[in-house]
Amino acid sequence: MAKFYVQCGPVQIVLQADTVEKAALAAIDHALQSHIWIYDDQDLTESDCQDHLMLEALLHLEPSIRVSEQGFDRKDALHTGTPEMIQHWHQLMVGMRRLFVIAGLESRTMADVASDQAPTPAVGPQLPR
Repeated sequence: MAKFYVQCGPVQIVLQADTVEKAALAAIDHALQSHIWIYDDQDLTESDCQDHLMLEALLHLEPSIRVSEQGFDRKDALHTGTPEMIQHWHQLMVGMRRLFVIAGLESRTMADVASDQAPTPAVGPQLPR
């Protein structure tokens, strides 16, 4: 795994990943952890959840995620679209929520599952709630 420096708005994180895309998705996962509660709200549709995430991105993130193996603020960093990565993250969360329901794990919230994860090495702030 390679070491990547990923930044998007207030998010700056150093992490290891197999690819640039996986590094960008991991950074979005880090940034959106404080918003995972939306997938536990039974009154919100999948579309509502996606809209919430996109609104947060518009308010707090840049249109693209910069990923470099050399460091932050590099002109040669690779760019990937923030909306596309948020869409991928949203699809993962929806898929997980559906699997939990099918497996009969409804009593376990997405927030509980997220808190069971190993700590992510943070170099920057998460988005506000």
